[in-house]
Amino acid sequence: MCGIAGWLDWERDLTRERAAVARMADTLARRGPDDSGVWTAPRIGLGHRRLAVTDPVGGAQPMTAHGEDDGRPLAVVSFSGEIHNHRELRAELRARGHRFRTSSDTEVLLAAHREWGAEAITRFAGMFAYALWDIERQTLHLGRDPLGVKPLYYAEHDTGVVFGSEPKALFASGLVRPEVDAEGLTDVFTVAAKRPGDAVYRTLREVRPGHLLRVDRGGTASYRYWRLVSAPHPDDPDTTVAAVRSLLDRIVAEQTRADVPLGALLSGGIDSSVITALGAKALAAEGLGPLATYSVDFAGAEDDFTADALHLSRDAPYVRAVVDHVGTKHQEVLVEPTALLAESGLALRARDHPGVGDLDVSLHLLFREVRKHLTVALSGEGADDAFGGYPWFAREAEQPSDGFPWSAGVRDRNAVLSPALRPHLDLHERLEHRYREALEEVPRLDGEQGIDRRMREVYHLQHTRFLPFLLDRKDRMSMVHGLEVRVPYCDHRLIEYVWNVPWRLKSLGGREKGLLRAAVQDALPIEVVHRPKSGFPVGQSPEYLRSVREAVSDMIADPHAPAMELLDAGTLRAMVRDQDWVNGSFTPPPILPRALQLNDWLSAYDVRVVL
Repeated sequence: MCGIAGWLDWERDLTRERAAVARMADTLARRGPDDSGVWTAPRIGLGHRRLAVTDPVGGAQPMTAHGEDDGRPLAVVSFSGEIHNHRELRAELRARGHRFRTSSDTEVLLAAHREWGAEAITRFAGMFAYALWDIERQTLHLGRDPLGVKPLYYAEHDTGVVFGSEPKALFASGLVRPEVDAEGLTDVFTVAAKRPGDAVYRTLREVRPGHLLRVDRGGTASYRYWRLVSAPHPDDPDTTVAAVRSLLDRIVAEQTRADVPLGALLSGGIDSSVITALGAKALAAEGLGPLATYSVDFAGAEDDFTADALHLSRDAPYVRAVVDHVGTKHQEVLVEPTALLAESGLALRARDHPGVGDLDVSLHLLFREVRKHLTVALSGEGADDAFGGYPWFAREAEQPSDGFPWSAGVRDRNAVLSPALRPHLDLHERLEHRYREALEEVPRLDGEQGIDRRMREVYHLQHTRFLPFLLDRKDRMSMVHGLEVRVPYCDHRLIEYVWNVPWRLKSLGGREKGLLRAAVQDALPIEVVHRPKSGFPVGQSPEYLRSVREAVSDMIADPHAPAMELLDAGTLRAMVRDQDWVNGSFTPPPILPRALQLNDWLSAYDVRVVL
């Protein structure tokens, strides 16, 4: 999966800045624990930290393409991620006369760029981010996959740009510093409302999903190479079900390819169970297996579990049903509730900004254990977004709201803000503006009205606002342990097909994700096929909740706590006294552990607030 970093400067000789480029890359050592490399030229330096997955011996980076006749260097790339269809592309490029010295997908990327130029990115199926320096044209290409599974940040400075997989790499350059303004604070205080391209920090940007950033002496320009296209759906229900199954079979088979140990994350829900069953089938077809699977639960969950809108049942019985049915080699990871607060700091440093508290930490703890056994894990992330699994989909179909559907139950967003901050930041106003902005991006279908029109809006909001929040979380919590997590449901070929399937077919049989259930019902136990949506486990032990309340009380009492300049002490005290951690419906994750991360972030990163 790897970490990439680099520095482009039109005035400075970067052959003299090799140590600085290496320092930027080394901040990403956890993303790439297997190897490191630096390549410099007068105008650019590329750094790389490698997690060896495809061709561990031959795939070292940064990788250079040379002319086949004269051997002169033509292009060099630092690449993160996987091109899942690289075998097929390699065969096509060989037929066009290209020769390969490795079996890595990085070399395929370079050859594709030589053959098709910047348009090569339109041929890649996978999750990736890369920085490619075209030596002949003195042009930098920063490319990111269609759904934004892999991150890529950049910051412009007076004479060029710096870039990397995570903000920490850019800060290590010394050319940018951690600053946050009102827009960035909006990202911190809300969930899944960040605008594509924003990066929380005032001086940073993200390469947008489905975009290619081109930097040359004329400046910086962003090009959109992939978008969702709205069109009538011509297929009947049976054809639609068959098409979804065929796509899933193909995509999962591609994503089980690896030259290192591979397994799957299994929750017992329909999403991960499908990936597990199809992954096991694909391995068996190659004469491999059994598939290793891993699940997570909290110690004492049998007594502490309380159902809510996103957690209807415990995972364990359904996990066991899938394991017995498919025949996987399974291991359950038990998380001690006390670790949720103790490990919060590492989760923060993985993200480089506050996240969602224990939801981040529990995922980090799962991935840390899985990494002891695997290098690559398949995940069911993205199925709810593609097929309509979250409870707000059905609610929007019955009674449309006029805002981000996942936050319809939030009443007073500003209550947690300090009196000094409120004149500068009205969260309701900013989210209203962001919502209207997001609606303007929806690719409309002429003549579409009513439920179909609204559900197209909801799915677009989901893909461009909520799913990026989930993918960012999964990337940081996995890559901090050097674990590559693959997400078959986020393959753009599946998304393109399902996008135009109308709501009545997506909810086939009157069930959430009815289309997905119909497509895979032969592969799983019947109780798993019909299990309602139940979210990732959350910490509910009294011991954990008490420790968070105590830590927040200490923060309120600390006259030097930087977060208290932004947070309202009275509101926090009321939350500490309140015995209800959640209100029984879907709302953003509890604020108390997030407030603690905010305080840690402001201090540890020496963040300057600019209002």
